[in-house]
Amino acid sequence: MLSFILRRVFVSTLLLLGATFIMYLLTAASGDPLRDLRESREPNRDELIRIRSEQLNLDVPAPLRYFLWLSGAARCLIPFANACDLGVNVRNQQVTELLPIALGSTIQLLTGATLLAIVFGIIIGIVSALRQNTGFDLTVTFLVFLMFSLPSFFIAVLLKEFIAIGFNDFLADPNIPPAVLIGIGLVSGIIWQSIIGGDRRRRITVFAVSALATSGVFALMDAINWFRFPGIGPVALPLIAIGIAILTTTLFAGLQSRRALVTGLIAAALSIATYFSVQGLFDISTAGTIIIVGSILTAAGIAVGFFAGGYDRGVYMRIGGVTAALSFIVIVIDRFMQSWDDYFTDRSINGRPIATVGASTPTLDGDMWILGIDSFTHFLLPTLALVLISLASYTRYVRAGMLEVLNQDYIRTARAKGLGERTVVMRHAFRNSLIPLATFIPVDIAAVVGGAIITEQVFSISGMGQLFIRALSNVDPNPVMAYFVIVAVVVLIANLIADLSYAVLDPRVKAPQ
Repeated sequence: MLSFILRRVFVSTLLLLGATFIMYLLTAASGDPLRDLRESREPNRDELIRIRSEQLNLDVPAPLRYFLWLSGAARCLIPFANACDLGVNVRNQQVTELLPIALGSTIQLLTGATLLAIVFGIIIGIVSALRQNTGFDLTVTFLVFLMFSLPSFFIAVLLKEFIAIGFNDFLADPNIPPAVLIGIGLVSGIIWQSIIGGDRRRRITVFAVSALATSGVFALMDAINWFRFPGIGPVALPLIAIGIAILTTTLFAGLQSRRALVTGLIAAALSIATYFSVQGLFDISTAGTIIIVGSILTAAGIAVGFFAGGYDRGVYMRIGGVTAALSFIVIVIDRFMQSWDDYFTDRSINGRPIATVGASTPTLDGDMWILGIDSFTHFLLPTLALVLISLASYTRYVRAGMLEVLNQDYIRTARAKGLGERTVVMRHAFRNSLIPLATFIPVDIAAVVGGAIITEQVFSISGMGQLFIRALSNVDPNPVMAYFVIVAVVVLIANLIADLSYAVLDPRVKAPQ
């Protein structure tokens, strides 16, 4: 394994050197970085040209200039030396000073979009495979390919119109008409009966229950003005924690395992106790405090599974840990919701919280919770735009992988032995179906980065995309190279992780040597 990793790192380094050399030459040949000064009528124009030429080493041929840049970039590999030098841009600003701000916004955008696309793509892909050629499968296929075929800037414009402007207008008078409530219930009923399936009687029952439940929940939210003053609260949160425990137990072990169910419920009880005990702490906490509390609660859930014992102790530990972690996420979301009214009524927000431009509100001042909500409202639409673009690929890869695996002999053998459908799907089929997805993720990361350039332009986010566009327009090679190196390193690391994940996902695949 170690020799394989070293070989891959060596080959990746050679690829990176070759790619950066070509990229540097192309950028240098794309125009004249002194063009704006040559067209200037400033009396000290010649002096400005001389200074910029010295700063960017323009008197050195481009191939040799690349090695000057490379010598500074190589110092970034020296840990704790603070010697990283990626050059300066045409305005004589250090690229290493521009990167942290731009990189922070892009990481927020890409991380959220990639994780959401993978999670929802896996869920929808599995359900589509299990409901092959049904109305749900055909509808999902149509919708995801529709989103995939639309340009990213067009999706962004639609989101601005119908999500930002429409929802902000709705919050001015949050009232849901009866006809809309009925429509929401009917759509929910159609979706759930398509997902669950079964005979006609079962479909009708699922349709009626889900339609009435959804309409009732939205009617209650409308009655208590939940959309204006959202929250989970001490009543709903315990129910959600218990629901998470039941769902997690169903996925990992099945409800017939009493020990697994008890493990999940104990982890949920610990989460409920944590909710009531940390409310005061949250008012004075930092992000580090939140991480520490969440880690302790997750470790406690894992410990519950460990002490549950039994031959399936590993499954119980996963149930306890996942239940505790997801429940804590709900607790944190509830605390953010408690600050919603202060954020909504702030003079800088002016009653229109869903933002359409920028990564933050410049004049907004508040604590971690207020600023967190502000970051969420600004990144909501661009993240959703990237998710809609990527969702089709993940959905189709998972669906195709599941259909291929479900037709294998060992799956038919598992069913013939009398194993439950949950066990067949989750323990035997799902894991092996992820191998094509592991191969695709590095490719999609590069595609998402490319889409992020356009998305950041549409939503005016000062991220890596904006940095790249400005540098390319100004024939400014150093910021372009910084962008290219970061993207290339991320893709190479993702490819290495994908190779190493094969042995984890499929026991039939030996670890690389």
